[in-house]
Formats: sequence, structure tokens, C-alpha cells
Amino acid sequence: MLDTVMFRTRKNQQAEPAPALPDDVVVIVDRAVNPYLVLFHEPAGFMAEQVRGLRNRLLAMNPDGEPKTLVVASAVRGEGRTVTALNLAMAFSELDRNETCIIDADLRRPSCEQYLNLNPQVGISDVLLGTVSIDKALRDVGQRNLKLLSAGTQTASPADVLGTSRIDELFARLKERFQYVVIDTPPVLSCTDAGVLAARADGALVVLRLEHSLKGQSREAVRSLQNLGTNVLGSFVCELRGQDPGSNPRLSYGEPEA
Repeated sequence: MLDTVMFRTRKNQQAEPAPALPDDVVVIVDRAVNPYLVLFHEPAGFMAEQVRGLRNRLLAMNPDGEPKTLVVASAVRGEGRTVTALNLAMAFSELDRNETCIIDADLRRPSCEQYLNLNPQVGISDVLLGTVSIDKALRDVGQRNLKLLSAGTQTASPADVLGTSRIDELFARLKERFQYVVIDTPPVLSCTDAGVLAARADGALVVLRLEHSLKGQSREAVRSLQNLGTNVLGSFVCELRGQDPGSNPRLSYGEPEA
């Protein structure tokens, strides 16, 4: 069982919208990307290292180095699930020969494109409905080794779309191409989508938000996932309060003084 990993976040200034660009040009503008994506904004910072610590623990649980699918889930909305999924996918993609895919499987309230400041395009819903191919739906996000499979076209029955047998085929085909596939899902207690996806994935990580997540809800979410046969790897706690650990001189390890 993966130990609980602690991750501190801090508020930044409101991001400003970026100018429109042609569909075939992928440019990530610093101010437009969600400020909590620390692997993008502060890749050498203390918080980015915490995400890498989570990545390394997950890698240690996969000593054979086989391609894996990982669901990132939470009990309710607002617990930092999407930010964690995106940061973790970026951390995986940093490694050599470690092609990574991030899937926005929240067909009800998709947000990965918004967080990355990308225009909406076809995605997983279109692939599962057979209207586009996987290659057509996968897109660059401006970071080496990382692809996005967005939520795609809105559908009236997300649970039916995600519950189709094509999801197993999709996961299998993505594992042929990518070393890690990170899947952002809706909250576990709000709908059945997360449980359906987690049961088909190789493992699931439950995100908790300090002073926001309720113990009862978190336990119920974990129990719900386990009852469906999900391999719950552990939890990731975000939004710790207090002094920024990066400013602690005992923890800093930057350039030596002249």
C-alpha cells in the first residue's frame, strides 16, 4: 500500500487568457496555465519535488516497468484531483523513454483543457463512440513525452459511454503506446463513472484536501472503489498550510553561495 503523500499548494495571481492561436499550433503560455501546475511553472521548486516523490513511489511499485493505467480519484469535487492528475502526468513524462498520456475522463465537468489553456477538441467520448480514431483524438500539450486525450464531445449519458466494453480496448491500445496513462475522473461519490474506470485500470490514487475532505466521505469513497475490485494504491493529501517549505533554509538545496 502506498503511503499517504503530502503536497502543499499556495495561491497565485489569477491567470490571464492567452490570445487565440490556429488549431495546429500548440503553445503553452505561462500566465494562462493553471498556477497550481507546479511541474510547469516551478519545475525546480519544492512542490514539484513532492510530486516527483509520489511518482517515484509509484515507479517503485512497478519494478518490472510494465505500462500502467492509473486513475486519480477523489470523494467529492474540489479536492485537487485534476491538478494532481496533471502534475503527476507531467512528472512521469519527464523521464526518458516514458511516453505518458493524460485522459480527461470527467465527461460531466471536464477541465484539463481549461487548466492547460487549450481549445476544446474531440476526445475520449468520440473515441468510445467510434466517431474518431485514437490517433486523431490524441493531442500535444506543449511538453515533451506528454499527450492529452480530452473529454471530447458532450454526451447525455456519460456513464453509458464510459461503461462500454470499448474502454478495455482503449486502455489496452494506449498501454501499447504509452508507459503511463493517468486518468482524471469525476468524484467517486457523485456518480458511478470513477468506479467503472478505476475497476478497469491497474490502480487508483485517492486525492484528499486537508481541512476540506471529510474522513467519512473519504473512507466511503475508498470502500466503494475496493468493492468494485479497484486496486487502491494509496492517498495523496494536498493543500497543507503553514510556511512554504521551499523557504526553509534547512530544506533548500540550491546553488552554493559564492
